Amino acid sequence: MLNHASLAAVVALGLFVLPADSSAQTVAAASSDPIIVEQVLVKINGEIITQTDLEGRQIAEIRGRSTQPRSNTELVRLIREVTPGVLAAAVDELLLVQRGRDLGYQLSDEQFEEILGNLIAENQFESNEEFEEALRESEGLTMSDLRRLMEHQMLVSQVQQIEILSRVAITDVEAREYYDTHADEFTEPATATLREILIAVPEAPAGFAAAGDEEARVVASTTVARLRGGEDFAALADELSDSPSKSNRGLIGPLLVSDFSDTIQQLMASLEVGGVADPIRTPQGYQVLMLEDYTEAVLQPFDQVRDAISSSVFSDRRLQEYADYLESLRAEAIIEWKNEELRQLYEQFRATQPEGEVASSRPGQN
Repeated sequence: MLNHASLAAVVALGLFVLPADSSAQTVAAASSDPIIVEQVLVKINGEIITQTDLEGRQIAEIRGRSTQPRSNTELVRLIREVTPGVLAAAVDELLLVQRGRDLGYQLSDEQFEEILGNLIAENQFESNEEFEEALRESEGLTMSDLRRLMEHQMLVSQVQQIEILSRVAITDVEAREYYDTHADEFTEPATATLREILIAVPEAPAGFAAAGDEEARVVASTTVARLRGGEDFAALADELSDSPSKSNRGLIGPLLVSDFSDTIQQLMASLEVGGVADPIRTPQGYQVLMLEDYTEAVLQPFDQVRDAISSSVFSDRRLQEYADYLESLRAEAIIEWKNEELRQLYEQFRATQPEGEVASSRPGQN
């Protein structure tokens, strides 16, 4: 598996050979020969996403996958695959962060120190310095980077909560209407437990009567009589049954009633709990069944599922509202691309996204 350093190296060398456009570069002007410090990929309402920002997000996306690349060639292919979505998510995140600032949200020093203190305590670090060193070694982040990430996450969360979720509150009338028309989704299904005894009959060639069929039928009928007379089913299963369930003293279930065959369901409908049915002929022989237990289907009360309806059933509505909100932010934004290849990737990605779908990616170092 490639480590973090290898990922970063291949990202830097294997993705795009970006043109040396001075208008898209941050330079150190103190020297007679300017040194390129950072490369700007896109400017959004005056704020930039840099090559370093993009690389951090690419690395985070790849490291977060369950299957890791095993060679540099595979890694380069994967980078090209994830880049359009990662880039789109970076643009959307910056737009939400800017919106959060416009609304007056910010991560205060007190909030950051509280979060930092919790992180240090949870991970059992002895000091801020020890935590900062571990952060740098494991994630390649400084404390300033961490604070910026936390602030971005907080701003995005606040905008989503206030600007989006508040618009899609589900009324009781809507929730009740869904509940009434989709009662099956909120019904605990009926379950049943059976006990069985199988008196096996060897399979006979086609056109011939099975040897021992009549004898097995008599044994099955006698067994039913003994059970109805009060003998213990489990004991008779141990004595007589040829079914694999014999090892469980004839017990089958509990199972959903719908999982049983139509024949068995009809049989159960005619029995009370503890009742023993007449023998039925199956391909394996004669089966004797007793209804051990039965639980009726139960419709969950509306009050118990009201929150579930709001949070899951109407998630599509929230996603659509989120997509519409982001689209309005994009439409109002001044987006200036400094790299034509990335602009084309971004626009192609947007054009191929299903309506209402939002690009998502793990937070990077933007």
